[in-house]
Amino acid sequence: MTTLHKLGSSDLEVFPLSLGGNVFGWTADEQTSFAVLDAYTAAGGNFVDTADSYSAWVEGNQGGESETVIGNWMRARGNRSEVVIATKVSQHPRFQGLSASNIKAAADASLRRLDTDYIDLYYTHFDKPEVPVEEIIGALDELVKAGKVRHIAASNITPERLQASLDFSDREGLARYVAVQPHYNLVSRDTYEGPLQDLAAREGLAAVPYFSLASGFLTGKYRPGTTVDSARAGGAAKYAESERGRKVLAALDEIAAAHRAPVATVALAWLAAQPTIAAPIASARTVQQLPALLGVTELKLTDAETTKLTEASS
Repeated sequence: MTTLHKLGSSDLEVFPLSLGGNVFGWTADEQTSFAVLDAYTAAGGNFVDTADSYSAWVEGNQGGESETVIGNWMRARGNRSEVVIATKVSQHPRFQGLSASNIKAAADASLRRLDTDYIDLYYTHFDKPEVPVEEIIGALDELVKAGKVRHIAASNITPERLQASLDFSDREGLARYVAVQPHYNLVSRDTYEGPLQDLAAREGLAAVPYFSLASGFLTGKYRPGTTVDSARAGGAAKYAESERGRKVLAALDEIAAAHRAPVATVALAWLAAQPTIAAPIASARTVQQLPALLGVTELKLTDAETTKLTEASS
């Protein structure tokens, strides 16, 4: 059985792979989503990531579809206390931004859709530099004090704003970010490596990276000259055409063959081996896609393999 580990300085114990909920209510209907969630939890998984805006980009959707599916699933399974639910605020069409009033209204709407009275981990989805960190942290702290949120975190934030937020929390004795959610994977390293990762390490924050498989490119199914019928094919194709993408795929193929493991498992294992990473996020549209993701909990790369991938992606 895979060991759960503590998320940063929080008391949350999480599985080392977070299940992305962006596909629920989009490319996976409710029945399929339930099956994926069941298979993930049956394998020991307990860390589900969503956002109030998923999936507002789909014609006919309003945002909140993913939270609703997850809420329905938890109610049907009676397992709320066994799962760690992370959701986010700032991007829902009806709840835009990070003003104090919007954060509180959006949290209440998320709680209703999730059919729960608390959110385990609540992220600011995209930072809004026009809103003072004092206002954002103040509102999040009120949610924690009210018992609506257990811990807070930040996604898509600059090191400067993150530091200012942590300093304010420390100075005023308010709720403090315990995690960051950066865009980070083998072919997108610039956003996180450097000042942001250094800050997370220094301040004891856990990182839970999104796009861990680069819109599916790091599963190995998108290669130069191939076409894949997927809603995310466009995002993956741009990596396949780059020299860096080709080098990374070659290194992944070699290491995957040595371990008799799927390419996706190796890509996630590289990410899991990086400093501060607690749990990469990856989503599965079908139950069949899950084993390659769950394999990250078993596969440990050698130092030489990790270095080879790091160099291929430099």
